[in-house]
Amino acid sequence: MTEMTTLRIAIGDYPHTLPLKRGEIVSDTLKLDFVDVKPMHTAFKPMVREHAYDASEMALVTYLQAKEHNKGLTLLPAAMLARFQHGTVLHNVERGSMSPSDLRGKRIGVRSYSQTTAAWMRGILENDHGVDLSRVQWVTFEDGHVAEAKDPPSVVRAGKGKDITKMLIDGELDAAIYGAAMPDDKRLRSVIGDPEAEAKKWFAKHRLVPVNHMVVVTDELARTKPDAVAELYRLLEAGRRAAGPAPGGLDTAPFGRDANRPCLELLVGYAVQQGLLSRRLKVEELW
Repeated sequence: MTEMTTLRIAIGDYPHTLPLKRGEIVSDTLKLDFVDVKPMHTAFKPMVREHAYDASEMALVTYLQAKEHNKGLTLLPAAMLARFQHGTVLHNVERGSMSPSDLRGKRIGVRSYSQTTAAWMRGILENDHGVDLSRVQWVTFEDGHVAEAKDPPSVVRAGKGKDITKMLIDGELDAAIYGAAMPDDKRLRSVIGDPEAEAKKWFAKHRLVPVNHMVVVTDELARTKPDAVAELYRLLEAGRRAAGPAPGGLDTAPFGRDANRPCLELLVGYAVQQGLLSRRLKVEELW
């Protein structure tokens, strides 16, 4: 009989993962023990610091910092979540209009400086809109997931118990970057005017949708059970095929090294610019 391996895995609910979670795609050699974690980002710190799972979805900046600090994780070229970021930086219109050129010298809130959405958004502001990020005061509310990765000196912590949206509405922040949970408040609007049009221009330039999350496994698993890792990737890829193309024809869950290389190279460059990494990691180091 073929030996069955069980992997403890934490990944979100997406069109390409639900066929696996519902048991529609199975393996003769690998059983996936899915751990329900919501919100998904709360799985990243225990995975980095404790190897709480055999495999896990992980934000890309968290993984890049984990790789630089030798945290014992290996990336699989399997994207879980990709989206355009242009509409994620908001301001309070009741306090006046604001565009990217107005951000110099302002206080911008973000959950964590190393949040991947924020890294993408800062890269867009700096490289496409000419914002001098060194002249911005970043206000955070949480530590990053990798304890050894320190924030730049321009980053300060909000007071205990402070809420990012309340601070934005009250004027304690001039703008704020949000992730998937966007606030439902008509006073808060995108700093980038017409973010959908700007996202189309960005896509025309880069030919990719910014990936936020991919899948990682522990180095120990990759070393001791490489066949199980290969089978995990096969299952994930089968789920991707079962989900079919994303609406609009954009690849929001790219699979494979070649498909993910341009995104990783761009994000590594942004991360070095922003002080999230001390050196430019090569994509070959990440797999």
